[in-house]
Amino acid sequence: MKKLIITIDGPAASGKEKIAKYISKKWKLNHLDSGILYRRLALIFLIENIDFKSIHKIKNKLKEIRQISFRNSKKIRTQVISKLASKIAVHNCVRNFVNKFQYNFVNKNKKMRGFVIDGRDIGSVVFKKADLKLYIDVNPEIRAKRRYKQLIDSGEKSIYPKILRDIKLRDKQDKLRKHSPLIIPKGSHIINNNGRFKDTVNQINILLDKI
Repeated sequence: MKKLIITIDGPAASGKEKIAKYISKKWKLNHLDSGILYRRLALIFLIENIDFKSIHKIKNKLKEIRQISFRNSKKIRTQVISKLASKIAVHNCVRNFVNKFQYNFVNKNKKMRGFVIDGRDIGSVVFKKADLKLYIDVNPEIRAKRRYKQLIDSGEKSIYPKILRDIKLRDKQDKLRKHSPLIIPKGSHIINNNGRFKDTVNQINILLDKI
């Protein structure tokens, strides 16, 4: 049976993870969150005091890493880790490491029905021949409000204007990044996630039913 691959791309805090989890449950697919890998690397570099500006030190550390978990946790969902993850994500060596790790993981797990993978260059770089490509579109203000609520609910102090500034800066960095910039992947369907999740799901279900 052909392995089903669904990619979900979009800017920070656009709801990619929530959408991916919905598709994963509905279609019984394995969900891979590429953002978790960047955050886990950021945590490793932070704990081991790796210089984020030194490509040489980053490359040496990447050579030592044999395994990295896709498991989510509160300690990698802080604003500090989020900022550090965005800093290392601009380096080509880091993106190549994460992309290769995801690609190999999918190919090695041949018995699984398929995967839904979310990130910022999944449909444009990692899985260009995916069966379905989605690009999630949400305006920055709504993304900032959702991120603010998420952080407050998790017990972390946060300020909305600062979150909005950070999101706009992250968008600019992602789109102007030299390696694997954030773009709408060729052949992808743009999903409007500005409103209710029910409306978002309706858009997606129409596409899923056509696979």
